[in-house]
Amino acid sequence: MTHAMLKGSNVPLEVTTVRAVVRWTPGQGVPDVDASALLLGPDGRVRSDEDFVFYNQPRHPSGKVWRLGKKRVAEGLTDTIQTDLTGVESGVGQILLVASAEDVTFDRVQGLRILLYDAAVADGEPLAYFDIKPETGRETALICGELYRRGEGWKFRALGEGYSDGLKGLAGDYGISVDESEAAAQDPAPEFSQPLPPEQPTTAVPPQPAYGYPQSPPPTQPAYGYPQPTSQPAYGYPQAPVTVSPDPDFRLPPQGPQFIGR
Repeated sequence: MTHAMLKGSNVPLEVTTVRAVVRWTPGQGVPDVDASALLLGPDGRVRSDEDFVFYNQPRHPSGKVWRLGKKRVAEGLTDTIQTDLTGVESGVGQILLVASAEDVTFDRVQGLRILLYDAAVADGEPLAYFDIKPETGRETALICGELYRRGEGWKFRALGEGYSDGLKGLAGDYGISVDESEAAAQDPAPEFSQPLPPEQPTTAVPPQPAYGYPQSPPPTQPAYGYPQPTSQPAYGYPQAPVTVSPDPDFRLPPQGPQFIGR
């Protein structure tokens, strides 16, 4: 019988190995979801960083909790954590089952559900499932539920508790050391180059006058048919006017019949 669970409810697990499947509906703009697990000691915190099973550390050193990875099924996409309950070390009292989305909020994730299966039964019906509804929609990590000891056995509790600062914030709350300098080195701030100014057309720049000295005026074009003086005037002195002596042999050409003597 499959138990449909509400937030805060719990169910006993009478199995030796449990498979916890996080499932969601893919689509445009829907982030990729990652499943992870934190093994907690009696004080409610991890004993070391090795108690964090996630995509960069997919198997616990004990070999009793591991990540199976992602899979596409008819109902959507899944990521799975499997636990051998009978082999979990006695110093571990809780195992948190977590879903996270890298820098994307869970209000974009549709159909988020965690399902528990008896890993010893192939293609069996789920033992229980819990539909996870983020409280604010701004969460980037969610504790879907927890496996916890009760006497000689284990139970599962549905939680749905969210973190807005992602998997890093959640892990830090339970004792995982996060190296901020290493995180900054792995994710450097983007560099922005300044745009070059638009290319200007090349123009000839006239020479600048030497300070305190007069400059020669630009050369003028000669009037057609008349000679021009070849030297420039001396600065500050009047120049003699240019005179042209009449040519004694110069005669005006005939001006038409009206000027011919009768």
